[in-house]
Amino acid sequence: MKPIFFFPFALLLMLSLAPAQARDLPEIQRDGVLRHLGIPYAHFVASYQTVNGEVAQGLDVDLMRGFARHIGVEYQYVPATWHTVLGLLTGQAAQMIGERPVLGGPVAIEGDIIANGMTILPGREHLVAFSRPYFPSAVWLVARSDSEMQPIEPSGDTLRDIEAVKAVMAHRTVLAMKSSCLDPNLYQLDQTKAEVILPKQERLLNEMVPAILNRDAESTLLDVPDTLVALEKWPGEIKVIGPVSGMQEMGVAFRHNSPLLREAFNHYLAELIADGSFLKLAEKHFPTVFFFFPEFFEAL
Repeated sequence: MKPIFFFPFALLLMLSLAPAQARDLPEIQRDGVLRHLGIPYAHFVASYQTVNGEVAQGLDVDLMRGFARHIGVEYQYVPATWHTVLGLLTGQAAQMIGERPVLGGPVAIEGDIIANGMTILPGREHLVAFSRPYFPSAVWLVARSDSEMQPIEPSGDTLRDIEAVKAVMAHRTVLAMKSSCLDPNLYQLDQTKAEVILPKQERLLNEMVPAILNRDAESTLLDVPDTLVALEKWPGEIKVIGPVSGMQEMGVAFRHNSPLLREAFNHYLAELIADGSFLKLAEKHFPTVFFFFPEFFEAL
C-alpha cells in the first residue's frame, strides 16, 4: 500500500487526474453512460446482488437515473465504500481524518458523480465540488432504549442542546466512525470524557444501530436520515438523546474539473424542485423528514 500524506489545502485543488479518465458533460454524452458512484446508506442507496450483478435503489438512485435520462445517456451504478469513493471520483486516493483531507497515490477513476446522501463538509469541498444542497441532516446521539442515558429537554438553542448532550456522554461508550460524517474529531468528542469506540473493521453507516443493539457500545453517533430509517426498523429499541451538531446539508459530489456536469445537474434539480417532483421523491423515501426539517424544504 502506498503511503498516505497530509497535504496543505492549497495543493488539494491541484489533484493530478488522468485526462482520459476525467470526463465532463461532453465526454459523458459522447460515451453514452453516466457512472454513479454510490455507498449503501439509509434510503439514499440500497444495493443487492442479482444474477446480473449488483443492483441499487433509493432516492439518489432515482435521482441519478432521472438525470441520466435528462442528459440523454444510460445509467450505470458503481458500488464504492467510504474509504474508496473519493479516489474513484477524482483519481487520487483520499480520506477525511476529522476535518482534514488526507491524500494517497493515484487510482483509476471509475465514476462521474457521487450521490449517496453525502454531507457537505468544508474538508470535502477541497476535494470535490458539491451541487446545491438537496437534503437536510444533522448528527444525533442515539442510544439503546434500555440505556440510563435520557433524552435532553430541548432548550430552543441548538448550541446549548449540543452541550447538554455532550455532558450526557461522559463516561459512556459512544460508537463513531472515522472518514465519515460520524467522525468523532468533527464534534470534539475528545473533550466529553466519553469512551469513543471505533469499528475494528470497515462498517456501513446503517450498521451502527445493529452494533449498539448487539451491545458493542451503549450509544452511537448517527445522522438524521439513518436515524429516521432506524426508528422505523427498530421501533421501541432505540431512543434519540439529542443533537451533536447543528443542521447540516447534503449534496451530490463532482470533480472540480467537471463544471459542465455539475451545472447540468443543478439545472435538472432546479426543474424537479420547481415542478414538485423532488418533494414527491423525498417523501417517497423519507416521509418523516418534513416533520423535523420543514424550513429546509420550504426554502428549496
